[in-house]
Amino acid sequence: MSNHSNIACPSGLLSGIQDDNGSLEFLGIRYATANRFCPPIDVVSWDGTYDATQYGSVCPQRAGMLESIQGFDPATTDEDCLFLNVFTSGPPETNNSKPVLVWIHGGAYTNGSSSTPWYHGGNLAAQGSVVVSINYRLGALGFLGDGNYGILDMVSALRWVNKNIAAFGGNPNNVTIFGESAGGSALIALMACPEAQGLFQRVWAMSPSIGQLRERDRSLELAKEFLEIAGVESIDELRSTSVEKILDFQTSQYLSANKTFDFFAPTGGGVGIESDILNTASQSAVQFVVGTNKDENKIWAAFDPALADADADMWNEFCIENFGDSATNARETYEKMRPNESPRDLMSAISTDTGFRQRAISFAEARVANNQPTWMYWFTWPTPFMDGALGCCHALDIPFAFGNINAPGADILLGQGEDRQLVTDRFTAEITQFAHHGHPSWSQYDTDSRATLRIDEKTELILDPEQEIRALFSQ
Repeated sequence: MSNHSNIACPSGLLSGIQDDNGSLEFLGIRYATANRFCPPIDVVSWDGTYDATQYGSVCPQRAGMLESIQGFDPATTDEDCLFLNVFTSGPPETNNSKPVLVWIHGGAYTNGSSSTPWYHGGNLAAQGSVVVSINYRLGALGFLGDGNYGILDMVSALRWVNKNIAAFGGNPNNVTIFGESAGGSALIALMACPEAQGLFQRVWAMSPSIGQLRERDRSLELAKEFLEIAGVESIDELRSTSVEKILDFQTSQYLSANKTFDFFAPTGGGVGIESDILNTASQSAVQFVVGTNKDENKIWAAFDPALADADADMWNEFCIENFGDSATNARETYEKMRPNESPRDLMSAISTDTGFRQRAISFAEARVANNQPTWMYWFTWPTPFMDGALGCCHALDIPFAFGNINAPGADILLGQGEDRQLVTDRFTAEITQFAHHGHPSWSQYDTDSRATLRIDEKTELILDPEQEIRALFSQ
């Protein structure tokens, strides 16, 4: 049973939900409005009492596999989608001292929402923080061309947090932004966004899809392709096009280009973002944690019919495609490091490295070279689902990060083993410590030891994990 609870913040009076355990949640708070293909307009205030007892609409999208697993409801979509949610463990403290964690969801910049059950912030907030989750514009609506409207939405949400979060007991000067996949790379884009500076002090990036970040020329090239598919000559002509047609055009472009994932993403040199995102972010003085999952790509490889009959010849060709003249060395190295894996799983391991892990390492080392505080972890807990075929796949860490191991979909994916609780207790504790103090429990990353926290049933600090594979990408 839940009761209503009111909070007065600078923007106005809010009526939210108080659970039996005393935790508070304020849902569907409008932080901005926006016309299509225009920057957001911050919500300054409202009259009367704002009903914050249910989630707001999310950006229109076609649900992908992960969204379906997570319980996404397509009936909740609307272009009017700029809402956020606030979770806190009890009545606000008078000294407003709790650290603030702002979650930015993933979904390849085309899918996802803050209302996914996996992202409910109550359990994480119970460890002593205020948790905020946000919606932002996706796909063409948020990232067509170089407009970066989705990133500008995030900045608007951070401004709302800065102005209002003290009313919920949060410290506006101690904000950690955290996110996964596209949400993780969005954090890096925000580190290169001048308008966002000072609105957060810490960053925790989970499996950031760094390869999605684009240069302006690439964004304009893809926008031209999109307009050709839509049969129009300018983005302005799309302002009156139905949302359903825009989603159809997105699907057509995706299918026409062998399912690449960079059609819609933050653009360096576009509106609001410095031209060289990675270089600028590598010099940012924020405290920064980055980590990846051991088997990111298995969530896709396991369901890819083209890999169903992968054999030694296909594996060899894959090595040649990725490593060229170094293919033999690469093949032998992966087979040595992962001796019991099939050709399909070995190919997936390379895709995990090229898409996630080695990019994260490279970015971490760029920050180290600039003397910026950086930590690295490696999440390796394997799911028992599908007899373990997915390993420690992409997005598997999310329920653990929020303490939501029994959320819909997560309960199936994670099983019922007692080790789940050990993993989530450690992961949430590390995130909370980082939010409180600006450092997790383990040593900073450097290029001498490459200290990395391995998070699993047994969590331990290891030095330069899979060094021989890392060396393949350093040549």
